Amino acid sequence: MPIHDWTRVKPNRFHAFRQNWVCKIGNTLNAGFLPGGFYALLEQPTNKPLPDETPTSAPDATLYARKADRIAIHSDDGDVVAVIEIVSPGNKDGAHALKTFVRKAVEYVRSGIHLLIVDLFPPSKRDPQGIHKAIWDRLRDDDYAPPADKPLTVVSYSAGAAIKAFVEPVAVGDPMPDLPIFLTAERYVLCPLASTYQTSWDAFPKVLKGPLELPKPDAGP
Repeated sequence: MPIHDWTRVKPNRFHAFRQNWVCKIGNTLNAGFLPGGFYALLEQPTNKPLPDETPTSAPDATLYARKADRIAIHSDDGDVVAVIEIVSPGNKDGAHALKTFVRKAVEYVRSGIHLLIVDLFPPSKRDPQGIHKAIWDRLRDDDYAPPADKPLTVVSYSAGAAIKAFVEPVAVGDPMPDLPIFLTAERYVLCPLASTYQTSWDAFPKVLKGPLELPKPDAGP
């Protein structure tokens, strides 16, 4: 399944696709992709990951429905060991929004929480070299320049003693890659991004697929 050009549709349509995709990833991880002792929960982004607490009263269904924006991987003691984030247009639509997203990503990794980010939107004036560059500049002193013909990014961060980044630059029309989601600095599973993207696309309303199925514009001579 090739990656679609989500800039062709309104943000609310990508949001609908993204919500379904996040749920598919979480369900697939819990259906056998994660090893024993680990599980995935859907949560709303916050400044810090939410521990897995047992409520003393019935949970507010509306509150928990609003949490289905990211995936937190928990160990069997409830601690968050990894987070999966799929970037939305809202994460990059202003300087404050991007700064908040980058700061949160850096805080996760520096606190020992592994991170997988999928960004299917091209760089903006606020992240001219892409979301990974914006994050990496605050984590390491290494230089990074994305290839000009691969403006989208899938990146996995290992938050061990030596922070590492596994970057897969992609473009519209490329197949969705499966990247590792680290459970420890040495242990990981491949996140089923490709298969869940496909199933989420299959469930996306047919009437809304038209603009996304147009041929890629000719770059010219």
